[in-house]
Amino acid sequence: MSHSRIQLSVQDEHVVMDNGILQVTISKPDGIVTGICYNGIDNLLEVLNEEENRGYWDIVWSPEGSTGTTGTFERIKATTFKVILEAKEQVELSFSRTWNTSLEGKLAPLNIDKSGSSGFYSYAIYEHLKEWPGFNLDETRIAFKLRKEKFHYMAIADNRQRYMPLPDDRLPGRGQELAYPEAVLLVNPVEPEFKGEVDDKYLYSCDNKDLKVHGWICMDPLVGFWQITPSNEFRSGGPLKQNLTSHVGPTNLAVFLSAHYAGEDLVPKFQRGEPWKKVFGPVFLYLNNILEGEDPCLLWEDAKKQMMIEVNCWPYSFPSSEDFQKSTQRGNVSGRLLVQDRFASNDPLPASCAYVGLAPRGDVGSWQRECKDYQFWTTADTSGNFSITNIRTGDYNLYAWVPGFIGDYKSDVPITITSGCKIETGDLTYQPPRDGPTIWEIGIPNRSAREFYVPDPNPNYINKLYTIHLDRFRQYGLWERYAELYPQNDLVYTIGQSDYRKDWFFAQFNRKKDDSTYQGTTWQIKFELDSISTGGNYKLRVALASAAQAILQVRVNDQNTENSPLFSSGLIGKDNSIARHGIHGLYWLFNLDIPSTLLVSGSNTINLTQANGTSPLQGLLYDYIRLEGP
Repeated sequence: MSHSRIQLSVQDEHVVMDNGILQVTISKPDGIVTGICYNGIDNLLEVLNEEENRGYWDIVWSPEGSTGTTGTFERIKATTFKVILEAKEQVELSFSRTWNTSLEGKLAPLNIDKSGSSGFYSYAIYEHLKEWPGFNLDETRIAFKLRKEKFHYMAIADNRQRYMPLPDDRLPGRGQELAYPEAVLLVNPVEPEFKGEVDDKYLYSCDNKDLKVHGWICMDPLVGFWQITPSNEFRSGGPLKQNLTSHVGPTNLAVFLSAHYAGEDLVPKFQRGEPWKKVFGPVFLYLNNILEGEDPCLLWEDAKKQMMIEVNCWPYSFPSSEDFQKSTQRGNVSGRLLVQDRFASNDPLPASCAYVGLAPRGDVGSWQRECKDYQFWTTADTSGNFSITNIRTGDYNLYAWVPGFIGDYKSDVPITITSGCKIETGDLTYQPPRDGPTIWEIGIPNRSAREFYVPDPNPNYINKLYTIHLDRFRQYGLWERYAELYPQNDLVYTIGQSDYRKDWFFAQFNRKKDDSTYQGTTWQIKFELDSISTGGNYKLRVALASAAQAILQVRVNDQNTENSPLFSSGLIGKDNSIARHGIHGLYWLFNLDIPSTLLVSGSNTINLTQANGTSPLQGLLYDYIRLEGP
């Protein structure tokens, strides 16, 4: 941010970096950011908090063998401080903690080394040695808690920005807790304009692929605080994994690993004897300012420009650690992906806008549950051409999925990346699941329920940001709207008459009964067949965008839910996408054979039952359904 010499002051309990524009104070040896002085503000971080509760890395961990996604919360405090580099334009500091057996059961069995440089950047190296006990790493992130009297305006995207309530508004007397602690109805907020709104940190989650810059604006003086993540290579779950961003506090997060919108499948579990090391970051904490009277939106526009600068500089050349591979140590892969669906075209089609990535070797689609190592993704152009650059050395599979087609692609040829390699795959062809011609289909295969009908929210539970917004699904309490719109009978969808944009509810919720218990629901798909082909089975393909402790049962021309279903998924999914206002979670694809003997000439009905009916937050989000002929 400045080409003047950076001054480093090492004190008894703090370290101060100052480049004449920005001053950062870090506790020594803990490595907690306790102060950020910028543009006349003596500290951008919340001075009412204890020093350890201002800017910190944290983890949630649990002992080996634990289940679920919760564990022990731990702010990471280092025990050793070291100056890695002190030069005119760069200072790099290390705050490390080394684990030993005396800490067993007290701290996560990890060596952790936290680093930063001017501007300022932050990254960490986590290491688990093979002789250490196993453990689960449920979550890890960086959190910055800003001054609540200064930062009131939050920005996540061009169309997701707003003035935010105060943390005081969530306290008893001002806020009323709703179905879960994170969701609070503001009944008596400090600022009356927020009265009647719902505040919930999950309203502001974002896909990894879209989560490159977000932050807060102070209006007096006009200052922006932004967290820029130039690469997703160190985040778990691939490009569609959702993470938290910012929320009331004002709090700014860089989440690297979490189970949100996925469940326990995204909790890495390390066993004794399993060595592991990973670099998280660097991320860039960027500060900017403009003159009084200028448009505050200029701060957001400038932050986006800075984000692009950081993206173009990735991988950074400045980290001193050998564990962070520089550009010359990495490799590249390019090629073209085609789609061969003989019922769509006789010739292969370009996999337009396909998501193509390298992830650790595994089964088809395993990338969305991968959470220990690195992933590298890109989007193909309209001709299916793709180029993945700056890939860390290692062994990978090439994976892909194509909007408009169901299923997942995995190349048969493993890929080994070596330093400086430039691998050209040539033409790769994905053959999506297909047995016969399409008789009918519902929705668009895009791994999301976004195209289906999303109702207006209950006027008593509104977040004003989403009243006129493409993300209507982010409103609180939409699970209650299903029973209000379908008070007696469940959804019936008639092929050839119904429109999935208006007639297919975006999620299959449970219905609340008069005694305040819940029951599962059965949706019907009605369709006509002029004749029945006896040459083989029909095929029903059901793609789910999310499942939350649900049981999907399928019956054909049988409305009696007491009878054994043709298919049952068993209990699946811990996404919590319903409770957390997500339109997708983990992707599921079920391919069902329907014997022709179950169908009749004339009217037929497929019944889809969500059979686990004990909670309002259980249910299914469909992505796409298709019936194929033999």
